[in-house]
Amino acid sequence: MNTKSKQDGGREKGAVLLEMRDVTIDGYSDDRWHPIIKGVDVTLKRGEVMGMIGESGAGKSTLGLAAMGFARPGCKITGGTIMFDGIDLLAISETERRALHGSRIAYVAQSAAAAFNPAHQLMNQTIESAVSHGIMPKADAEADAKKLFADLQLPDPDNIGYRYPHQVSGGQLQRAMTAMAMSSRPDLIIFDEPTTALDVTTQVEVLAAMREIVDRFHTAAIYITHDLAVVAQMADKIKVLRYGNQVEEADTRKMLKSPQEEYTKTLWAVRSLFKEEEKNDDVVLRMHEVDASYGGDVKVLHDVTIQVPRGRTVAIVGESGSGKSTAARVITGLLPPMKGEVYFNGKPLPPALKDRSKEQLQRIQMIYQMADTAMNPRHTVRDIIGRPLEFYLGLRGAERDRRVVELLELIELNEDFIDRLPSELSGGQKQRICIARALAAEPDVIICDEVTSALDQIVQEGILKLLLRLQSEFNITYLFITHDIATVEAISDEIVVMFQGGVVEQGPKSKILNAPFPPYTELLLSSVPQMDPDWLDTLLAERAKKGDELMKASG
Repeated sequence: MNTKSKQDGGREKGAVLLEMRDVTIDGYSDDRWHPIIKGVDVTLKRGEVMGMIGESGAGKSTLGLAAMGFARPGCKITGGTIMFDGIDLLAISETERRALHGSRIAYVAQSAAAAFNPAHQLMNQTIESAVSHGIMPKADAEADAKKLFADLQLPDPDNIGYRYPHQVSGGQLQRAMTAMAMSSRPDLIIFDEPTTALDVTTQVEVLAAMREIVDRFHTAAIYITHDLAVVAQMADKIKVLRYGNQVEEADTRKMLKSPQEEYTKTLWAVRSLFKEEEKNDDVVLRMHEVDASYGGDVKVLHDVTIQVPRGRTVAIVGESGSGKSTAARVITGLLPPMKGEVYFNGKPLPPALKDRSKEQLQRIQMIYQMADTAMNPRHTVRDIIGRPLEFYLGLRGAERDRRVVELLELIELNEDFIDRLPSELSGGQKQRICIARALAAEPDVIICDEVTSALDQIVQEGILKLLLRLQSEFNITYLFITHDIATVEAISDEIVVMFQGGVVEQGPKSKILNAPFPPYTELLLSSVPQMDPDWLDTLLAERAKKGDELMKASG
């Protein structure tokens, strides 16, 4: 590596940094080893970003981790070579590999909530690698972290680092993790779905910041994602994986314009789902004039009223920190409101979860955003789905297991998964298990908190179709929290737009998604990435122009 300071970007752009040849990786499940990566090659140059896409279980994250010379528990690298800047990562010692991790190679995980230590402030965790590897003194590292927080559009960048992980939103935590990876100015960053938890308005700023920092420091990056529009903005080239095999690889513009393989073409053609909105005046769930806070004087929700019709889908959209998930916590009793009521079937619910009856608990279920942290890592799928079957329905033994298998089949898995642990599942499979667990209680209302954010687009469409079919068959009501406007268009009947803890507007999908828009709704809709490599540059240029015009007008 060029010995010129990492801080000034003194690296030779275009030189080959990573070469992976004929890499094979096995995974252990069902009492035997299975091949999960089957002879894949990767070549990456300094300053180059490779987009890695494919459906859930394709091997994207496994291959990305292998670029660090690492295999997660239950996996082993069984063949091939992995050369990083002339270093054979499979031949060096574990101590030597650890010295590279966090200094020259960094990883941004899909689930920031699972990656941060809840007992330590964000700042200490952000600067740990840079300080421990001797890259910067602590004071310099803290100053640099604050600048990175600002670059990544985190609120109050000078002070947010002194909060604990539970004191920030999921989207903010994901950006803090990106800052943590970038603090050491690594040669290589593996981004594993780094914008999954971000709303579209924040995503625009974070993508721009990531791209600018990667370019400024000539950092190479592998960008793992299922969002084709996002990878179009970030990647110089795209590699498509399926079942552990490489399907094809090409420059981004060429791949978007003319994919060669049929499987790649199906990826480009997904999300044709669109549900015609239906009206229903029978309100099953209602929040009425709710204020809420997390134990302080600062309100997180302000006078929130939301109505959810029976058997319909209400989507709540808004940027990170707007109060979407907080509203869900109030409805489920996890956060008692300061003021206001939650009504179910016209009757007020006890504010606190501990005061609700077993039947009230059964009627409203929730699927959480972070599947990694929503399941006990020591419980098998049989136990995870079986627990609500026992608690609410009294099913045990063979009867319970039969219903577990039925639920697995409903979510497009099968009996082979019943004795697997969460660590043996892909991100998409974990989320589907969480969906099955919610369905097991046979609820009236399911609150879905970003339930498709971790899923590739093919599986997303399958899950959304499944949810709509279940709604049609069992008259289930959904409150769907999401930042994905395509999901909103696909499944919602009504939309609630939230901003800074309040409701901006609520109404039928046809009204909310058609002009004229309130300014914030217009900002949300304009921030949805498009399958155009120039979309982000064009959008940023348009917003900069509008900002200049406003300054001239006000001056």
